Amino acid sequence: MKWITRERPKIDRIACPWLIKNFVDPSAEFLFVPKEQVIELAKSLNAIPYDIAGVEYTHEGERCTFDYIIKKHGLTVSALLQMADIVRGADTNRFDLAQQAAGLWAISAGLSYNFKDDQEQLAYGLIIYDALYSWAKYVQMEIHTWKNN
Repeated sequence: MKWITRERPKIDRIACPWLIKNFVDPSAEFLFVPKEQVIELAKSLNAIPYDIAGVEYTHEGERCTFDYIIKKHGLTVSALLQMADIVRGADTNRFDLAQQAAGLWAISAGLSYNFKDDQEQLAYGLIIYDALYSWAKYVQMEIHTWKNN
């Protein structure tokens, strides 16, 4: 299935493709277009619009699109629920929701600055979300310490 959203993706518009490819539709294809073209192109390309006002897959109140996908598809993996707090905090400027949220925002803003091609940015962003998931699922209890001996 094709999914379509606004160009120049950041937090939610990178997190959602990662979530969709890993837990909803492994063969999903993602398109990034100017905001004013999303709805029209979604219809003509038979694509699912996401993370834009007025569509099904979007923010609900305080929750972001990543949260909606988790709810809609009945995903209950603990690591995903923890990631949702981080993504929501970064995407809604609520860094108090998770201590990792500000770092995710900084990394996302840096990616957007470094990559002008949205597909290239998505490819690198997916790697970052793979790492965040691995942290949440496997190594979040690991503590990094450094001692000067």
